[in-house]
Parts: sequence; structure tokens; C-alpha cells
Amino acid sequence: MERDMAIMGDKLILRGLKFYGYHGAIPEEKTLGQMFMLDIDAFMSLKKAGLSDNLADSVSYVDIYNVAREVVEGSSRNLLESVAELIASKSFESFPKITAIRVKLWKPNVPRIMSGIDYLGIEILRIRPTE
Repeated sequence: MERDMAIMGDKLILRGLKFYGYHGAIPEEKTLGQMFMLDIDAFMSLKKAGLSDNLADSVSYVDIYNVAREVVEGSSRNLLESVAELIASKSFESFPKITAIRVKLWKPNVPRIMSGIDYLGIEILRIRPTE
């Protein structure tokens, strides 16, 4: 029930974020780097912001974008799962209003796979832990 409530209703939506990073289990991915694409849904109540018309009652899209950029363009990781987890945890740390976050992360070009695929990726959904 708690999980369902955290992901029902209102959310901020960021689609098609593009960053260059050096993540992957293949050595070439860490040296040459590649483009990474993201979609993020940040779940939270938007009612107060909708009534007040005040950004202080919401979370700025730009701030969420910057967290994702910092992680993807930052230190190299082996797995997309690890990159997505870091985006989720940093978002929870930075934005107390977020109750849940969905991060979809993919590679549009994968070394050693030249054709026959649009992309490879992962998607996680994390609910803010309760005290």
C-alpha cells in the first residue's frame, strides 16, 4: 500500500536527458566513453506548488537534471544499475519532497553490438525509506 501511494498521482517528468560518460563493464567503455540517455520520474505532491505558483513548493527540473548530469558525467562505474542507484540516492538526499523516483537509463550505442538493437538499458523504481 505504501509503495502504491508513493508512486500514484503527481510527478515531475524529465525525458530524453543525454550525457557523455565512461561507464561499463567493457574496457573500451571506460576509455572511449559513450552517450547515455535517461528518463526520470520524480514522484511528489505538486498540489501546494500548483496552488501557490511558487517554485519553493516544488523541486526544480534543473536541479534534478544537474544531479543526473553530475552522476553520469562523474566517476566511472561498471554497471548501469549502479549509476541509476546513485542518481536515486542523491535525489532523495537533495530533495526531501521526492517520495519515489523512477530512473530509466540506457546506452543507444553499445560496443561489440553493431546492429539489430535500438538500445540496452535498465529501469529502477525506488521508494523513499520511511523512518
